Amino acid sequence: MNIVVIGTGYVGLVSGTCFAEFGFNVTCVDKIAEKITKLQQGIVPIYEPALDDMVKRNIADGRLSFSCDLKDALKNSDVVFIAVGTPTKKDDGCADLQYVYASAKEIALSLDDRYRLIVVKSTVPVGTGRKVAQIIKVNNEKANFDMASNPEFLREGSAIEDFMYPDRVVIGTDTEKAQKIMAKLYEPLSKDNVPLLFTEIETSELIKYTANAFLAMKITFINEISDLCEKCGANIRDVAKGIGLDSRIGSKFLQAGPGYGGSCFPKDTLALIQIGKEYSSPIRSIETVVSINEKRKKDMAYRIIDALGGSVEGKDIAVLGVTFKPNTDDMREAPALDILPILTKAGAKLKAYDPKGMDEAAKLLKDIEWTASSSEALKDADALVILTEWEEFYKITPTDLKKLMKGKTIIDLRNVMDLKAMKDEGFTYSCIGC
Repeated sequence: MNIVVIGTGYVGLVSGTCFAEFGFNVTCVDKIAEKITKLQQGIVPIYEPALDDMVKRNIADGRLSFSCDLKDALKNSDVVFIAVGTPTKKDDGCADLQYVYASAKEIALSLDDRYRLIVVKSTVPVGTGRKVAQIIKVNNEKANFDMASNPEFLREGSAIEDFMYPDRVVIGTDTEKAQKIMAKLYEPLSKDNVPLLFTEIETSELIKYTANAFLAMKITFINEISDLCEKCGANIRDVAKGIGLDSRIGSKFLQAGPGYGGSCFPKDTLALIQIGKEYSSPIRSIETVVSINEKRKKDMAYRIIDALGGSVEGKDIAVLGVTFKPNTDDMREAPALDILPILTKAGAKLKAYDPKGMDEAAKLLKDIEWTASSSEALKDADALVILTEWEEFYKITPTDLKKLMKGKTIIDLRNVMDLKAMKDEGFTYSCIGC
């Protein structure tokens, strides 16, 4: 089976590469010629563990290719995935579907009369699949196709594992033929007892938003409980463990921190709110989640200022981690983007280190000295702020900090350090919820 994936961003590149790993012939198409040239050379434009090796291996084996020519790529295609971006519109929070609809029109103008299955993998509002089908029909009356929805559930930093070993695969279809094709595509997973959930297209589209909004709500809930823990003397780590052992709740997404970020949760919560408004069925719980999360990220900056006696003027502050989560270089909606500008405006002198995100962060954050290592960032610092829980930061000991830092103030917004060990060594240690 020959697959075409339109879009070589995070979702398109990971999905296309993993389908090639399943043994299918995959062509990933993008309009950005420079990106395609690099991908043809095995140069991956994003950081995702194991992705670069998988891309190179499947190129070498002849199953994965890259092109700017959609019409040519579609000639021998059986299945076409639309995996382009759906960013948030700044004016109303709705998903911007211009790239999805442009892809639909280009597909229509490039199709002959041979049957294809068109699959929307981008995260899109309810009704988008129907609109895509309409665009194709209007622009090519002879087009012979079915539509399907197949939302992705890929976590940055573990996307390969999430694709190859998912909890479930959600597929929205209208016809038995489309369902059989999608079942064949995911047969390597269903043979390993991964559930394939077949639904209507509208249901499939809504499942993705609902899942992400629920997880965002779970994070926001535990963050608010962490605030309560600080006031009443409880420990958020034990509270999270205590409720996470309940099989009805589960332990995932119960790590308190400075607020959620990334490419999915902020965008998808806003989009779900707009979908609710469109259908006169407001999602008030998620409206509240969004409001709390936005405020929380800014509040973290003032928590840092308070920990330093109410002023950071002239203070040398080491910052470890700026990406929204570890194992990615993604800075989209990262708490650092709200926190660090407040600190620099208040007169702090920041030295920051992130294992993978500094190139991207440097485009978005000003007045920060970027360092080549955590040790360099920590040298002679009055205080340390931890914003991202990269694995290497867990290995930093109180002895290391004593040797490098000038001051003894630690503001750990990810609960990386050991509370007792830090206090036993004389550090003023501020963490989340304990």
